[in-house]
Amino acid sequence: MSHWIILPIVLPAFLAPFIVLAARYHIGIQRAVSVAGGLALVAIAAGLAWQASDGTITLYQLSDWAAPFGIVLVGDRLSTLMVLLTAVLSLFVLLYAIGSGWDERGRHFHALYQFQLMGIMGAFLTGDLFNLFVFFEVLLIASYGLMIHAGGNVRLRAGVQYVLFNLLGSTLFLFALGSIYAETGTLNMADLAGRAQMIGADATAGIRIAAVLLLLVFAIKAAVVPLHFWLPSSYAEAPGPVAALFAIMTKVGAYAIIRVFTIVFPPDLSVTADLHGALLLPAALVSLTIGMVGVLAARKLDRLVAFSVIGSMGMVMVAISLFTQVAIAAALYYIVHSTLAAGALFLIADLVRAGRADLELRAQPPVAGAALTAAAFFVAAIAMVGLPPLSGFVGKLLILDAAYGTEHVIWIWAVVLSVSLVSLVGFSRAGSVIFWKAEGIERPEEAEVTPRPAGLSYVAVGGLLGLLALHTVFAGKIYDYMDRTSAQLFAPAPYIAKVIGTPGKMTRPKPEKVEGTDKALTGDGETDAQPTEEH
Repeated sequence: MSHWIILPIVLPAFLAPFIVLAARYHIGIQRAVSVAGGLALVAIAAGLAWQASDGTITLYQLSDWAAPFGIVLVGDRLSTLMVLLTAVLSLFVLLYAIGSGWDERGRHFHALYQFQLMGIMGAFLTGDLFNLFVFFEVLLIASYGLMIHAGGNVRLRAGVQYVLFNLLGSTLFLFALGSIYAETGTLNMADLAGRAQMIGADATAGIRIAAVLLLLVFAIKAAVVPLHFWLPSSYAEAPGPVAALFAIMTKVGAYAIIRVFTIVFPPDLSVTADLHGALLLPAALVSLTIGMVGVLAARKLDRLVAFSVIGSMGMVMVAISLFTQVAIAAALYYIVHSTLAAGALFLIADLVRAGRADLELRAQPPVAGAALTAAAFFVAAIAMVGLPPLSGFVGKLLILDAAYGTEHVIWIWAVVLSVSLVSLVGFSRAGSVIFWKAEGIERPEEAEVTPRPAGLSYVAVGGLLGLLALHTVFAGKIYDYMDRTSAQLFAPAPYIAKVIGTPGKMTRPKPEKVEGTDKALTGDGETDAQPTEEH
């Protein structure tokens, strides 16, 4: 059993208390430890992704307790891809926080940052629904501390709103877990994959309720309409680097939907087959519309970027709601793109904030370093809007192609193309007001001259934009990888066999009968015995 897979969780879990206990008053040491940890995390994540690239599925059983009784971590193409994306994004955001001095404006920034990474990595790697809930709570606690970093009444109010909405999601999550356990006797996702299929047609009410509750919980995390109200204020009021890191947070919800609704409640499962299109697709189209209309209507740059996150998540959910191999591959490509683009835009908004009185979309004197900042905004805006030649354009084409031939193709194409034009107008307006109309406006003599942003800040932004360029240049190879990842998701038998065990290595006692069926899951993912109950 390889121990590498647990390192993305253990490493930040150890660095956080070390920073608090040994380097609380030494910002230089905190920065050195955090950057070293970030570099190590990228290296570990790259190694895990490389190991999984050939289809290898890695299983880690904590304390050597076999599933479904023990806690397991599972590394496949999807989970290691998300871990690598998080590690890369977090490293560039950390560099920006150091370069801009945000980490000095409040206490325990670096410790909270590491706890945040621990929660995100755990959510991507866990193979158990209850532990997914646990890591969601780690995310919530750490993200609240980061959100109110540096204080302020407005930021505190936005943080409270953020916590309340997510606590609502946590409550629904517990209800869903209780319902699932009552119906199946397990919360291990691989074990659930078999037991959900064995529920008789006359006993589907409980599992349908649980599936709907899980969909609502993950929709809250992904900020899907009508459960998106917490995001604009929360992300807009958060410190710039924190909001940039939060670009991956909504993707946790998208990841959970993909994972649970391809292995536990797959599209061909009769008891939940109608939930995907009936609930998710309309919400996704409305999210996409509201997000991009919000971009056009926003009066502040930070809220404009926050609404663009809602719009991009709507685009991702449109692809996910189709639940085909091609559509999920397109969604995964767009997830990487939108995460990098949103992270870069939040950092650019912070660069603008540092040189202006506020982020209101009105003409003000030019910001310090306006040329570089304007160029970065131009590139990031093109990427987010989805104009050629950057990866946003490629991602939208992939999603439109995946929708072609479906019964909802007219609605999807009409909404996607319409809101793309709306978002183009919104970003163009913001860029012209902030950078173009600023020329010729004299700075008042009594106003302080703002210093030019640190070079490290531009390195961080440039790094994210460079990754967007690479995501475009190597779009063919990257999409091929996403397609193989999607194919692995829609053929979960190897995943189930790896987690539960093979017939020659049974890890569970003789199964007992479950009402409504006389079948059960064996170690290789086939149904020929009776299911077990967890005790």
